[in-house]
Amino acid sequence: MLPATRYPEITVSGPPRELGRQHGEAARELIRAFCDTAMEQVNRTLRVSRDTALQVAKESHRFVDRYSADMAEELHGIAEGAGVSVDEIMLLQIRNQLQPEAVEGCTSLSSAGPAARIVAQNWDNDPSLDPLTVVLTRKPRDKPAVTTVGQAGLIAYIGFNEAGIGLCLNTLPAPSRRVGVPHYFLVRAIYETASLDEAVEVVRRAPRAIPANVMLMTPQGPADLEITIDEVRVLTDESSRCVTHTNHCLHPDLTPINEQFPELIQSHARIRRIGDLIGTNGEEVSRESVQQGLRDHQDYPRSICRHANDDPVHGFWSTVFSVIIEPHQQRMHITRGTPCDHPYETYTMP
Repeated sequence: MLPATRYPEITVSGPPRELGRQHGEAARELIRAFCDTAMEQVNRTLRVSRDTALQVAKESHRFVDRYSADMAEELHGIAEGAGVSVDEIMLLQIRNQLQPEAVEGCTSLSSAGPAARIVAQNWDNDPSLDPLTVVLTRKPRDKPAVTTVGQAGLIAYIGFNEAGIGLCLNTLPAPSRRVGVPHYFLVRAIYETASLDEAVEVVRRAPRAIPANVMLMTPQGPADLEITIDEVRVLTDESSRCVTHTNHCLHPDLTPINEQFPELIQSHARIRRIGDLIGTNGEEVSRESVQQGLRDHQDYPRSICRHANDDPVHGFWSTVFSVIIEPHQQRMHITRGTPCDHPYETYTMP
């Protein structure tokens, strides 16, 4: 029996539709459960009708078809394997397009010092997503293999590829639009690259639906992409070789956006704290020091290691998992629950 501290692991291989079909078959019950509860997840913070959500899903298909025929094929394969409609699978990908404002918060960092090359984050969200989460390795033809942790049925999420790209995700409050290329397809496209420049280019060429932040470890070192629907800005720090991010814009070109949106779950306090713990000391970062930083309880329960609290809108959010990725070692370490009281389990690319 799978220990309660580990997520299920799935490996799929082949051409795009076969990748999807194997994914759908292996995680069928989880995907069907996710489809059944997706609108409940959305409606915990905002009322959106299922008809409206499915219309956005339908409109999103044409953007995906133009952006990546392979990803469109894989999505159909997931639907076939799971025995659900492709619109239901698309709905899983576009849930964050249904919200007028950001709906999750995270603390992330990327550091390349002499002791470690790491990209890491706490993923703060609805704990009810935990049972739907898997570690999935895709081995496509003619593209890098990818290992991710995220909900079953998603086209991509947090993880690494075999070319040395490691990736974490943060919500970024900024203007959005109803439809465009859904964000997770941009994430998947980044996994099909082997350098920072290539990663930036695949994001820039997409007509994007929502803003987001992507924290990267690349063969060229740590970098952060602040992505809006109109701009892509790259953050690096050559002096410390460490970049940190929470849930507001940091690039000078984008900081005026912060005035338009309320602060998301103590974003400013969290970035100051992770900077104090890690960001100003990039040369001394290790896996152990990152674990300690992600377990931090200053301002508990509204801390980097986040716990349920009395906030009337976001109080049910907590750190669902904490992940530390070492892409050059082809492995990541994940807690199934808050990192203060759950162990980091190691997953390697098979």
